[in-house]
Amino acid sequence: MKSRRLALYTSRVAAAQSVGISKDTWKRVEDGEIVRDGTYVKIDEALKWAPGSCAAILEGRTAMPVQDVEGEPGTVTTTVSGEALNDEVVRDVVQLASIATTGLPADEIRALANRVVHDLKKLGLI
Repeated sequence: MKSRRLALYTSRVAAAQSVGISKDTWKRVEDGEIVRDGTYVKIDEALKWAPGSCAAILEGRTAMPVQDVEGEPGTVTTTVSGEALNDEVVRDVVQLASIATTGLPADEIRALANRVVHDLKKLGLI
């Protein structure tokens, strides 16, 4: 998380100000301390990560960077290289995209992610 912040911002203060939180709160997150869920959402936004990425990091998984889709305001995309594509990565991408866009309950999001993994395996893509 810290290395991503350093790549995007000149300081912790600048990163925190970009999303309206204090530098101390940002530091607590970088130090692995628990903060409000809304804070994680703001940090995901500041770091250009898919929603839920901070939570994924806390669980030992990786963040999913996003890019704005040109000409489509509010639309973002995540790119994963072929070498990194596996069951866990696919589930993470589907779950994070679903959280960001659908409002589905957690059990339906998990079912959707499992279905995508199943279908990609059937096609021989993972």
